This record gives sequence, structure tokens and C-alpha cells, in this order.
Amino acid sequence: MGLFDAVLGTESQTQAALNSAEAFAVIILTATASDGYLSIEQANSITSVLSRMKLFQSYPHEMINRLFDIILGILQGDGFNALFNAAKDSLSQDLREAAFAVATDLVLAEGVGAEEEKNFLNDLYQALGVSSEIAIQIVQVILIKNRG
Repeated sequence: MGLFDAVLGTESQTQAALNSAEAFAVIILTATASDGYLSIEQANSITSVLSRMKLFQSYPHEMINRLFDIILGILQGDGFNALFNAAKDSLSQDLREAAFAVATDLVLAEGVGAEEEKNFLNDLYQALGVSSEIAIQIVQVILIKNRG
């Protein structure tokens, strides 16, 4: 059962397993909003990045936007920890490094940001089981990418 089924069904929204795309979107959305704020520009950037991924090729922009609305609603109702844990548990091993890389890219898009963002990324790589060596490489590459 996916997130959409959980929202439309009667069981607790975060008890249901998320599919890979939903879990990935939750990780990216929560990372980008880890400073407590999600601007329209950030939401548009997330939509743009996700829509270029194979994982989301069957998701039109409207469906991604609806997914964001659902995720934000669950965040308000069940809170961050329950939703993040459901996403982490549902995210396949082979997508964890990619999720960390995309999250890092979006969080650091405007440079090294708020302390909350840095702390979140530090917690995120550990929570996803990404090795510190890979996490450091990802952060280094993203910082180089964002110099220009």
C-alpha cells in the first residue's frame, strides 16, 4: 500500500509502507524544508529535479505537486519523525546514496546554509546508512558544483 492509499484509507497514514518514489520524495522534501521553511522556489526546484529522474518518469508535474501536498499534510498531522522513519524504512538500499546526493544538492543550492540544514544532512547520511566516505564525497562535489 502506498502513501496515496494510506491517505485515502482508514489506517494511520504513516503505518503504510511507501513506494520507492514516495519515500524518495519524503526524504527530499523534508531535507529541503529542514530549516523549517519551504519556499515556492524550493518546491519548484524539487519538482524539476525529481521530474528528470527515472524513478519519477511516470509522475507528471501535477502528480508530484499533489504528492508534496500529501506529504506536507502528513507532516502537520503525524509529525516529522513518523513520516521520515516510514520513508527511511521504505527506501531501497540502492536509492539511499542517490537520495542523500539529491537532498544535499537541494539543501546546499544557495551555499552552506543554516545550522539546522547542516545538522540535518549530517543526521541524514547516518540515518540512511550512507558511509561517511561517500557522504563526504557527495558534499565535496555539491560544494564544487555550486561554486559557479
